Amino acid sequence: MNKKYFFVILILILGVVLSFYQNNKLSPKAQKQIVQASPVTGQNSTASGVLAQQTKTAGCVAQNGFPDSSCTPGAIFPQATKEQVCVKGYSSSVRNVPQSEKDEAYKEYGIYSHKTGEYEVDHLISLELGGSNDISNLWPEVADPVPGFHQKDLVENYLNKQVCQGIISLSEAQKEISTNWLEVYNRMLR
Repeated sequence: MNKKYFFVILILILGVVLSFYQNNKLSPKAQKQIVQASPVTGQNSTASGVLAQQTKTAGCVAQNGFPDSSCTPGAIFPQATKEQVCVKGYSSSVRNVPQSEKDEAYKEYGIYSHKTGEYEVDHLISLELGGSNDISNLWPEVADPVPGFHQKDLVENYLNKQVCQGIISLSEAQKEISTNWLEVYNRMLR
């Protein structure tokens, strides 16, 4: 490739990356709000409030759009607040699921290979609802059959909006997403 074209392409790529970063970074005000309402003040960012004890780490089976509750009982950042989860960019500021933890979630459910887009290692209680990155809150959720992880993402956004508008409490949203997100999804369709 001609050096001239190489540098033009490189400059264009850098411009796109810089533009994305500028458009998606948190404002200083949002950063301050997140720090003030930190869910894990003085603790590792993976600290969490596990809702129930994880009693299995192998042989887990997801059924009917739900994880195995013995393997994925759910976990939250215990100090997460409505004010915190309603700050734009909150979820990305606390997201911390390394590939090794995703691999562990797949292994717990006996999934050793899969196609790209077939599964998503999902938070049972989503980050935008105060869910944590703890393994007890993660599971490999399928895309198909519908409703799958794409539809659960819609429910997560819907419940976050309900919390931020003061329609339901954060703890109510956490209970709804973890116990019967499909019921919420069906309500949304009406």
